[in-house]
Amino acid sequence: MSSLMEFKDVDVHYGPIQALKKVSLNVNEGEIVTLIGANGAGKSTLLMSIFGQPRISSGQIIYRGEDISKKSAHYVASHGLAQSPEGRRIFPGMTVEENLLMGTIPIGMDHAEEDMRKMFDLFPRLEERRTQRASTMSGGEQQMLAIARALMSRPTLLLLDEPSLGLAPIIVKQIFEILKDVASTGMTIFLVEQNANHALKLADRGYVMVNGEIRMTGTGDELLVNPEVREAYLGGH
Repeated sequence: MSSLMEFKDVDVHYGPIQALKKVSLNVNEGEIVTLIGANGAGKSTLLMSIFGQPRISSGQIIYRGEDISKKSAHYVASHGLAQSPEGRRIFPGMTVEENLLMGTIPIGMDHAEEDMRKMFDLFPRLEERRTQRASTMSGGEQQMLAIARALMSRPTLLLLDEPSLGLAPIIVKQIFEILKDVASTGMTIFLVEQNANHALKLADRGYVMVNGEIRMTGTGDELLVNPEVREAYLGGH
C-alpha cells in the first residue's frame, strides 16, 4: 500500500498556545483512517492545517510525495483533496442542485451531470430535495449534501470533519452506512470524528488524539477492544 498523505512531526500554534505537538500519522491509498478524540483535542485543527488554516509551525504535510504545508487552499483543493467541514457549511440560500455544482469549482463542469446522477443514486433524499433551498432541509440532509458536494470534485482523498455532529443516532447510522458505500468504490477517506464507536467500526486504522498529541494507534478493531479507548470514548461498554 502506498502512502497518499502523511503528517510528519506537525506542530501548530495559535499565538502562544500550542494546539498540535509533533503529530505524525499517515493515510494509505484505498484506506479509511479515522482520528478520534475528545472535543478540543486538536482533531479539526489537524484537518484544517491541510488547507493552511492554520498554517503549521513546523513539520511537513506530504501529499502524493509533495510537501503541501505552504500551498494555498485553492492549490490543495485542485489537486484531489476535498473536505466536508465540521458544521456542514453548505450554502443555505442555494438549492441542493446549486450546492452540488459548487463542488465542481476545483475541476470544472465537464462531468457535472454524470456526477450529480451518481450523487442522487448514493443519496436518494437529495434527489427528492433537488430544487429545495438547503436551509429548509434537516440536519441529516444537510450533512448528506455536504458530503455529496465534496464528492462532486472527484477527490483522490475525502476529508470528513465530524460528520455525525449534532445528528440523531438513527441519522448517524444512516450517514455511516453511506460512507461505507462511498468507501466500497475505492475512495480513500480520512475521518475526524468524536463518535468513536461508529468511526472505528468503519475504519481500517485509527489514531487517538489527546491534547494535541497522538497517544495511540492501531486497526479499527484493535482500538475498539482497547480498554483505555473503551473507557474514555465508548463509555466503558
